[in-house]
Amino acid sequence: MTEDKLKVFTGNTNIKLAKDICKYLNIKLGKAQVLEFSDGEIRVKIKENVRGQDVFVIQPTSAPVNKSLMELLIIIDALKRASADRITAVIPYYGYARQDRKDQPRVPITAKLVANLITNAGTDRVLTVDLHAGQIQGFFDIPLDNLYAVKLFVDYFKKKKLKNLVVVSPDVGGIKMARAYSKKMKAGLSIVDKRRKNDSESEVMNILGDVKDKNVVIIDDIVATAGSLVEAAAAVKKAGARRVMAAVTHPVLCGPAITRINESCVEKLVVTDTIPIPSEKKINKIKIHSMAPLLGEAIRRIHSGRSVSALFK
Repeated sequence: MTEDKLKVFTGNTNIKLAKDICKYLNIKLGKAQVLEFSDGEIRVKIKENVRGQDVFVIQPTSAPVNKSLMELLIIIDALKRASADRITAVIPYYGYARQDRKDQPRVPITAKLVANLITNAGTDRVLTVDLHAGQIQGFFDIPLDNLYAVKLFVDYFKKKKLKNLVVVSPDVGGIKMARAYSKKMKAGLSIVDKRRKNDSESEVMNILGDVKDKNVVIIDDIVATAGSLVEAAAAVKKAGARRVMAAVTHPVLCGPAITRINESCVEKLVVTDTIPIPSEKKINKIKIHSMAPLLGEAIRRIHSGRSVSALFK
């Protein structure tokens, strides 16, 4: 496919990221109307020719989650019916990812349901960032590329030139991600062993690894209410950590998250722009790094048929 066959569209969830990606690609954002009828139903109209085009739709399924998801599905359907040659759903943040298995009786596997919806809408390929659970890739019967924010964060902390650095996973489930970071940062590794009380509260039981007199970076993929992050930070600080920072890919930041972060011992929370942060939630402790260059390069490589895995190196 030639460069003139490449088109990028977006819903309303993260327009700035879509524009930044287009700036990287040196193309204009595709023209589309994504509005609502008076009863709340979503109305989409593609306002340019996409017949035979290689189309990418930028839309994280973040808050408002259900609206964002429906916008994505309806845009894809509109593009399919307008005879786009190939449609790639670029989902920087994949919502419903935390419901990826049956952990109790009579509950859904919503991550699989959403994968089915996206596929059946007419998507040919999916591009996403730091999936909450790796097995979600297997929920799709179409190609999926899962990019990682690790290089952004590693570069940021390397510039800090911190000594006695330890990477901390806030729970046992994040060990694999934390180990990857510790290897790239040539740092120690520690794990916070906790017991979850409910969806928003957990209790720290043990800290596995040495954090005394160390500079700590807590690594995670999602910060929602910030309960786990703040508890992990308090635990490592109590265990003798010198400085506590955090790097989290997706800033969901709902409920009491901002208040908790502000009042915590976390000096700096580094996040990406996979999810837009409203101005009222932009506090001094939060540093935002853009995923636009990485996503833009992945789009360019997918469009031209080159390797995307080279971006993982």
